[in-house]
Parts: sequence; structure tokens; C-alpha cells
Amino acid sequence: MQQFKCYVDGVFEEGSARFESLDPASGKVWAMMPRASASDVDRAVKAANRAFLSPEWADLNATRRGKLLARLADLIEEHSGQLAELETRDTGKIIRETSAQIAYVADYYRYYAGLADKIEGAHLPIDKPDMDVWLRREPVGVVAAIVPWNSQLFLAAVKLGPALAAGCTVVLKASEDGPAPLLKFAEIIHQAGFPAGVVNIVTGFGADCGQALTQHPDVHHIAFTGGPETARHIVRNSAENLATTSLELGGKSPFIVFDDADIESAANAQVSGIFAAAGQSCVAGSRLLIAKGIKDRFLARLKEKAEKITIGLPDDMGTEVGPLCTQRQLDHIRTIVGKSCEQGARLVTGGVALERPGFYYAPTILDCSEVPEAASVTNELFGPVLSVLSFETEEEALRLANGTAFGLAAGVFTQNLTRAHRMIRKLQAGVVWVNTYRAVSPIAAFGGYGLSGHGREGGLQAALDYTTTKTVWLRTSDEPIHDPFVMR
Repeated sequence: MQQFKCYVDGVFEEGSARFESLDPASGKVWAMMPRASASDVDRAVKAANRAFLSPEWADLNATRRGKLLARLADLIEEHSGQLAELETRDTGKIIRETSAQIAYVADYYRYYAGLADKIEGAHLPIDKPDMDVWLRREPVGVVAAIVPWNSQLFLAAVKLGPALAAGCTVVLKASEDGPAPLLKFAEIIHQAGFPAGVVNIVTGFGADCGQALTQHPDVHHIAFTGGPETARHIVRNSAENLATTSLELGGKSPFIVFDDADIESAANAQVSGIFAAAGQSCVAGSRLLIAKGIKDRFLARLKEKAEKITIGLPDDMGTEVGPLCTQRQLDHIRTIVGKSCEQGARLVTGGVALERPGFYYAPTILDCSEVPEAASVTNELFGPVLSVLSFETEEEALRLANGTAFGLAAGVFTQNLTRAHRMIRKLQAGVVWVNTYRAVSPIAAFGGYGLSGHGREGGLQAALDYTTTKTVWLRTSDEPIHDPFVMR
């Protein structure tokens, strides 16, 4: 039974209590995790605030911060195999995905390492002849970074990287579901040489850990990835400290295939977009919008591909789809798929939990063309379930695509360049992929519209979100300021 610890003020500690973590591939307890209490969180935030004000961090120039981030990137690369194995064990994500993703995470820290000394202010061409005025960009302060279990090292990187580059300090809360890789990551932070308190990593539950963190008076910015309902609690909590927020929330992303698309390419992208990571991705292409003229042929190809997917243990390099992370997810998916079928959706393939240990659900395709308001179409399932709708015109495709409160991502498959540009303009989504899907880069901003949140992660904009501006006025005249009460 492995034991993990929180990381507070440069020290590894047990936490006020402990809880069990289940192996999703077996459903059995494999490790004990620290359960941070409100008092643990208070100490972490106060440590981050002290570090933010301390000369050891506050006086460190931007180039030196960048070198620390570069050192962190090298260490992540060095330990990527161990981190991938831990993520696979604690979350059920297959090893071929965790290995590839964590290796790429190092590039995000390298990007922000290079950006650290390029976060610039501005000189203002002010309308007063005896004044010199400029804007300074300064770190916003203590950041509460909250990430879910899926892709947690990646989702931590798009918060920690820009926050540290900007000069902030961070309290990172790992999800209570599968926190092992981030708690292990704390050892790498420590080894990289960041001053004590600059990065603190805790895990725990919402009522005691999450609430205490998001309403703490010393927290200045909250960066959250998760669901809209939790985000609403966070926004309400932030009324206590008036912290700014960046929210990367859920999605119900449309995957739009026109009749001139490369069928095989689109089918492969759709399979990857919904069944990779067992569908446990905020950008999962969970709504297929297919041109009626190619619907039958496309669905037949998808069904064939879905039924050939290798389902197995997540630590086997031959496995293509592993288990869901929790029993809670499995129960939710069963309920929504069952309700959708009752509403009239046609089951193309899948639709069952697998008879094996762990939290496995078969890759599932539901034809909802006759019931566009089916539960699987309107709810984010966070699992390997594809809902299919059909359209006849471009206008109908847009209406279906934008007919959701979410607006995180969208995919468009067409060989018609002018149509692609029309779709790009009119799709209400923060990310639009054309003839590809799920591509990401540290250089490109990522985020959504509507219930998919606000703020952006990745790129220069993310680093600027962790700064605040200070306007400086310098009078350049040597003449004394005249007495305001003497008429001239």
C-alpha cells in the first residue's frame, strides 16, 4: 500500500487525515492519500503569501525564474516514465497516452521558461507635455490552481507555467480522484530548487479543502479546470476575497462532417476524438453532426472501428481504451445512455458496462437523429459515448453545433475552403479544428465560450492573466508645482 504526502512550505507532510485511492482497473484500494483540512490549506496559502513577499522569490529576476522553469522541464522529462506509470495506476488512463502526454508537458514548462523575461509593460504617449507615463506588469499574487484528475500534469502545467513565469506563487489542489501523480510531482518541484512556499501541492475534498482555498483572503487569482457546477461554487466563494478567476470548464463539442470530407480521415479523427482517454476529455468530440448523404456509410465505418478497439488493462501498451476513473462516472453514463434509449435513440454499438473487474464501459454510438434533445446529446458524459445527429444544409449544421450552452471546441471536416472559413466565423467555440482534432500546443491559447468558461490557457495571453498593471506617472519638469489656490 503506497502512502503519499502533501507539500506545504517546502516540507512533505501527512495532512490532517487520509483517504483511500482506488485502482480503476480493479476497483481495489492501492494507495492512501493525505486529506488536507481547512487548517492545512490555511498554512499552504500563508506559506505562498510569505514566499510571494520574500526577497528570495520577489527579488528573483525574470530570467532566473525562467531558468528554474527550464530546470523543472528537464526533471519532468527525466522522470516522465515514473509519472506516467503513477497516472495510469491511479486514474486508469492507458500508459500509451500518459507516456506521450507527460513527455509533452515538459515543452509547456520550456515555453514559459523562455517567456518569463518577455512579459513586457508599455510606455504611454500621454497627452501632457511634462509627464512620462508607463505601465508595469507585476505578478497578481497568490494563485489557487485547481485541476481535475484527467490530464492533471498537463492541466497543472498550463497554470503553473505561466503563473511562475509571471512571478506568482501557487497552491495547487489535486483532485481527490487519482491525485498520485501530482503529489509525486511535488518531489520534482522540490528538486528543481524553487524557494519554499512558491509551489504548494495539496489534495482533499471540496467542503473542507476546496472551499477553504477558494475563499481564503490571501488568494488573489483562482485558476480552475472542471465542471460548471463546481465552478459556480468557486465563483460564489471568490466573493469573499474578490479573487479574479479563469475557468476552463466542460464541453459538448460538435464534430461536423460534410459530404465532401475525406471519410477515412474524418472517421479516424472521430474515433480518436471520442474514444481516446475513454472519452474522459473536456474536448471530446461527443456530438457527431453528419451530412445525411453520407450518414449510413460513415456510421458503418465508425461502428467497424469502434468494435475493433482493444479494451484492456491500462498498463498494457497494446490497450487502446481503458477503464473510467470512478464508479461514479460509470453509474452516470449507464443512467444517461439508458434514458437516451428510452427517449428513442438507436443504439449502434456498445451501450453496456463490461463484465470484468474495474470501471469499464464499451465504446458506444447512439444515433439520435430522430431525438436531438436526447439526454446523451445535451449532457456532458465524460465517457466513451458518441451521440449522432444529421443535417442537410450548412445552416442546419451550424444551428445544431451552436445549440448548446457549452462552447469549448468544434471540429469541421470539409474540402471546401470557403465553407471552412464560414464555419470558423460562425461556430461559437473557443477552439476550432479544421480537418484535424485534439491538436494542442504551448504556443496556442485554449479556452471556451459560455458554460465552457472564460480566460485562456497556453500562449502569451495565459501569462498576462497572472499579472496586474501598475500605471506610473513621472513628472519631468524641474519647475515647482504651482499653488493651486493662486489664480494665474
